[in-house]
Amino acid sequence: MFENGLILGAYLPCVGFFGLITSKNMVRALTSLESIFNAVNSNFIIFSNFFNNKQAGGEIFTIFVIAVAAAEAATGLATALSLQRNRRSTRIDQFNLLKW
Repeated sequence: MFENGLILGAYLPCVGFFGLITSKNMVRALTSLESIFNAVNSNFIIFSNFFNNKQAGGEIFTIFVIAVAAAEAATGLATALSLQRNRRSTRIDQFNLLKW
């Protein structure tokens, strides 16, 4: 069970990084970033269960990472919505609104 969890925990960030690097759509990049956050969370839970200590360190830290991911998703989607309204596109390479 531990080995399968580690394989899944290693596979998910690879898929997330690949999607983050190759995507030109902002929403797809945010989804890939969420996949990376979920991989980190699964690794925290797996190692917390593996060491079987009485403290709930991995689970509590996972809740904080979920909160950060929710804030990141809200700000990222707000940025994507603003970009869609102004430029009629969510392509990352056309996102130059913050340049002077």
